[in-house]
Amino acid sequence: MALKRVVSALFLCCLSWPVLAQTAPEPEPAQQPAVAAPTTDDGEPVPQTILVSGSRPGPGLWKVSKGDHVMWVFGSYSPVPIKMEWRSRDVEKKIAESQEYLKPPGSGISVGWGAVTALPFLMGVKKNPDGAELKDLLPPDVYARWKPLKQVYFGDDNGIERERPSFVAAQLSDRALKQAGLTNSNEITRSIEKLVDKHNVKIVDATVQVKIKDPGQAVRDFKKSAMDDVPCLAKTIDRLDGDLVAMRARANAWAVGEYEDIRKLDYGDRAACKQAMLSSSLAKNQPELLTLNERALASWVAAAEKALATNTSTFAVVHIKEILDPKGVIATLQAKGYTVEAPK
Repeated sequence: MALKRVVSALFLCCLSWPVLAQTAPEPEPAQQPAVAAPTTDDGEPVPQTILVSGSRPGPGLWKVSKGDHVMWVFGSYSPVPIKMEWRSRDVEKKIAESQEYLKPPGSGISVGWGAVTALPFLMGVKKNPDGAELKDLLPPDVYARWKPLKQVYFGDDNGIERERPSFVAAQLSDRALKQAGLTNSNEITRSIEKLVDKHNVKIVDATVQVKIKDPGQAVRDFKKSAMDDVPCLAKTIDRLDGDLVAMRARANAWAVGEYEDIRKLDYGDRAACKQAMLSSSLAKNQPELLTLNERALASWVAAAEKALATNTSTFAVVHIKEILDPKGVIATLQAKGYTVEAPK
């Protein structure tokens, strides 16, 4: 089973970079130079945004209903303050009253025992083909912006220069968030699932799985093929250049249940990194991977409709992006005739 997890991790890294960036932070380097404090246009220091810590309830619950059947939806969010403890009596009460817990929309990769055939080829899988380095791949202006970030977050680790831009982007994002006092950890979802277990609520998982046909060949093809992942790193640099202070403020807003600012989120870096996956040899060799995200969302909507038809009360977790998206899963349910009420 350990062998399968190793190969699965590789494929998931290509398929869902934003997810992995939330759940698998890189080790902190031994020493990191301090980041220069941001300044206003007049050169004055920007006031520091103090991260909320201690026990916080997070956002209120969205209510999706038809007749007397209801689904309570908790909007997860990341990044959140590292030291924040999440607790909500209202959430626990709704979980205890529910017949089912619907897990967040998701997708997964299955490699079976074929994972063993891929292990000999995993060495160097993060590196660019043909020995290329970031200076060879990035436009000069993007590389000039990368260099000081590399020094801050990676120090003298020059090996990072030989890694694919999408892998660099994931590590850069994790380290920058950590230094800003934020984390992409999914601890809050795990806390909710502990409450689900505590109250013996049935768990429904609508995750869509795709099996990699030949893991060994897939790894070999991936190592020698290029990806269109320069925009992934460029967009990540854009986000870190201008959004760290705003991310801290939004993390505070989520922690106290204020989510209007979160509506303004730009997920451009995630879109660019998803596009990098779509350009990989893995997706080209298995076209069903190209529609994996869409099928995962459709599977969740179908599971939500079944739960609403069957249960008096259902509890679900969905990322706030999907809740607020006018084309997201909650909007889809609303278009199908379900009543959707935002937290008061």
